[in-house]
Amino acid sequence: MIEIPSDLHPDLVPLAFLLGSWAGAGVHDFPGSEKCNFGQEVTFSHDGRDFLEYRSHTWVLDNDGNKVRPLETESGFWRIDKDRNVEIVMTRDDGVVEVWYGQMADKKPQIDVVTDAVARTRASGPYSGGKRLYGYVKSDLMWVGEKQTPEVELRPYMSAHLKKVVTPEEVERWAKALPDDMPDDGIAFFK
Repeated sequence: MIEIPSDLHPDLVPLAFLLGSWAGAGVHDFPGSEKCNFGQEVTFSHDGRDFLEYRSHTWVLDNDGNKVRPLETESGFWRIDKDRNVEIVMTRDDGVVEVWYGQMADKKPQIDVVTDAVARTRASGPYSGGKRLYGYVKSDLMWVGEKQTPEVELRPYMSAHLKKVVTPEEVERWAKALPDDMPDDGIAFFK
């Protein structure tokens, strides 16, 4: 279920499906890097202004699904205009700052973006750009990222399937919103 907060800036309504905390797992595979499964936590929040704040933490998982070590951390700001053009400013822990531009698909919650500008510190590894696709599919958030370096052509390197994290406060709010005439046994509700 997509909820649109009453204090959400009107320009951000098309991005409301991103709001909240998400958690899940994915695969990381890029030449010169360790191929691994990873866990991810993502949060999209807002404070009433015309952007969403984005934070993502990923970590390497072992074969049993346990956290081994951090993989990547990103933070940034997402905006959308009236023509569904999306812009993202993102900073990554490896010393890369990116500006992304793209479009939200017509009549569906899907965003396709590419890097427009990349700045790197001396400590960062080789990187020259990327593409990402985000989609809201059956109440889940899925994404795939592609990247390129001077040595490697643009290719997929990370993808994940994330589930919405529900807080106890949200459960309480939803419970209070249930109709008063629900059956006591719960089973009759589904008949």
